[in-house]
Amino acid sequence: MISAKQSSPLTSWMTGHDLLSDPLLNKGTAFTEAERDRFGLDGYLPPHIGTLSEQVERRLHAVRAFETDIERYAFLRELQDTNETLFFALIAEHLEELLPVIYTPTVGLGCQQFSKLFQRPRGLFLSIPHKNRIRKILSHPRFDNITTIVVTDGERILGLGDQGAGGMGISIGKLALYTACGGINPATTLPIILDVGTDNPECLADPLYIGWKHERVRGPEYDEFVDEFVEAVIERWPHVLLQWEDFAKANATRLLERYRTRLCTFNDDVQGTAAVATGTLLSAMNVTGRPLAEQRIAIFGAGSAGCGIASLLCQEMMNEGLSPEDAASKFYLIDRDGLLVEGMKEIAPFQEAFLQSPDIAANWRVEHPNKITLFDVVENVRPTVLIGVSGQPGAFTRAIVESMCRNVERPVIFPLSNPTSRAEATPQDIDVWSDGKAVVGAGSPYPAIKRDGVKRKVAQTNNSYVFPGIGLGAVAIKATHVSDGMMMAAAKTLATMSPSKTDPNGAILPPVSALRDVARTIAIAVATQAVREGLAPHASQEEVTARVDAFMWKPLYSTFEELPPIWPRN
Repeated sequence: MISAKQSSPLTSWMTGHDLLSDPLLNKGTAFTEAERDRFGLDGYLPPHIGTLSEQVERRLHAVRAFETDIERYAFLRELQDTNETLFFALIAEHLEELLPVIYTPTVGLGCQQFSKLFQRPRGLFLSIPHKNRIRKILSHPRFDNITTIVVTDGERILGLGDQGAGGMGISIGKLALYTACGGINPATTLPIILDVGTDNPECLADPLYIGWKHERVRGPEYDEFVDEFVEAVIERWPHVLLQWEDFAKANATRLLERYRTRLCTFNDDVQGTAAVATGTLLSAMNVTGRPLAEQRIAIFGAGSAGCGIASLLCQEMMNEGLSPEDAASKFYLIDRDGLLVEGMKEIAPFQEAFLQSPDIAANWRVEHPNKITLFDVVENVRPTVLIGVSGQPGAFTRAIVESMCRNVERPVIFPLSNPTSRAEATPQDIDVWSDGKAVVGAGSPYPAIKRDGVKRKVAQTNNSYVFPGIGLGAVAIKATHVSDGMMMAAAKTLATMSPSKTDPNGAILPPVSALRDVARTIAIAVATQAVREGLAPHASQEEVTARVDAFMWKPLYSTFEELPPIWPRN
């Protein structure tokens, strides 16, 4: 099919319509006269010989003509399935404009409407009935060069819950960012959905639903299916990067711990969210003027993401000199049953490190006698930092924000749940309620905050700032595992790139348009840390940088080799 690297001439035995139907080879009107002659393309294309730049401009005009983002999403997905080079060239040139369309928040709606929008297959749908055929499915030669996999079971898509097979949209979207931002060649990426059924009644009742119409499988049968999948992946691609995405709380951390030392793998919801939150919070310290070790941190949403954030921040506090006990005491995790305290029922193992004493509220004034709410924590603990990963829209009320501002000069408030429909508060509301005092970061893109006639961009505290670089660094250096040290390296590197580092009035994160540069810098730091920890072959700093740079694919058309014609002529 394809020979050599993207930068080298390509050869193909495809001709005519077959060649135009391959999204990795198709160049549309950019095929030259010689290529059209050689591959039998005359008549299939209009006579105009176009350029990639012209094609980008034409597609941009088409995207902007749609009225809604879901229409733009569907159009761009079709473009990706038709011409990947053009798709990524368009995204790369207009990343800030189009990232919200191919990723959060629109990707959430794309997952909800996945069955209705479905036109052609991308990636692999592995379902329970096919459990014994996974190895055979993965063995196809078209998958020989896979380096990067994003897998989900669709149970907890963003803050939207169980989307069943529609969760494939999140795997596709994540890998689009791996390429657009991280430069990983799209020919080496593979989105996968583990279709174990769904408990979403709307999916089960929908005659157009494309997934396995069965209640969600759990327990030993689920574990056996996942284990069969992982073993098949290890056997097929010993050096692949496997990213777990949007698994429910009951499985996310559990599966990560089971497999993290068996292959190069990480969970983006647990570790990626922790890395971007840590990096952004370290950047916010440039604005507040207080070190991390002095912060009191309330996290609303004590699932895998919330506990992942707490764990990485706790580790950095210990790096700054706090004991493990003192560092853990700085965190107040609130879930649906209130503040996590010792003795509560249904405490997960990953939550245990952050349980507060059951007597903590003995002298507090609380809203409800049997539950310590977020407002109670804010009123009594007086946290300096408030992070939301709950998926509960409107949870950060005016009363909560005003309470923080009464006790803290520059509170840090991060409503990170996405899509925007699930955010704990809007940045504009937080700014108004705090009278401009709050340092705000959000999980999704928002309009700039307007204050005193001046617009200030909202820091998009989203995993897109870190996971493309983490993945790029891991695959470029051939890491055997993804360690906590590699995640910390990503977080700290992101903080060093903050404009606030040199200007306390500057943005706390680099602009979205710089995400490719951010990914490269993080990749070098992550790869360097892997070498330092013995998780990758030895390489000098110069060699690490060279490997990362050499691995980064660019969306440019390649030429096809000038060989004797293979298309019959009269």
